Amino acid sequence: MPSFDIVSKVDTQTLDNAINTVKKEITNRYDFKDSHVSIELNKKELGLTIEVGSEMQLGQLIDVLISRTMRQGLDGNIFDLSKEHYQSGKVVKKEVPIRNGIKQEDAKKIVKLIKDSGAKVQAAIMDDIVRVTGKKIDDLQEVIQKTKEANLGIPLQYINMKS
Repeated sequence: MPSFDIVSKVDTQTLDNAINTVKKEITNRYDFKDSHVSIELNKKELGLTIEVGSEMQLGQLIDVLISRTMRQGLDGNIFDLSKEHYQSGKVVKKEVPIRNGIKQEDAKKIVKLIKDSGAKVQAAIMDDIVRVTGKKIDDLQEVIQKTKEANLGIPLQYINMKS
């Protein structure tokens, strides 16, 4: 039976390249001149530590960060921007976790979306992936389209398409 997997994985090398591009752009921008800007990628825990001089610069840095990662081919939703920034002396700090893998509650949302779509497929949660199987490849392609249109707030990739 045809099947494919829905995953949410981040290529750390591509992300590292995007972060380096952001660092280069920030050093050349006039609005960041003579101000403290630090952006560090923790590859083991998959998170960013951002330090800037003001809240306005934090917003600008996040905009640059998202646009550069999208230009590198990564989804802008990989950054979990829900945590609030905090003041630490003269700088504003923000911890930004990077979403890697599908959490259990997000996997349940995806399975519910697939079941509600009425497509003749089966969806099963396997750790941090969702495997979708069906009799026709057209049904599987319909499921891919539905999950893309749903905009779940997490970056999704579709891999291992087998017929």
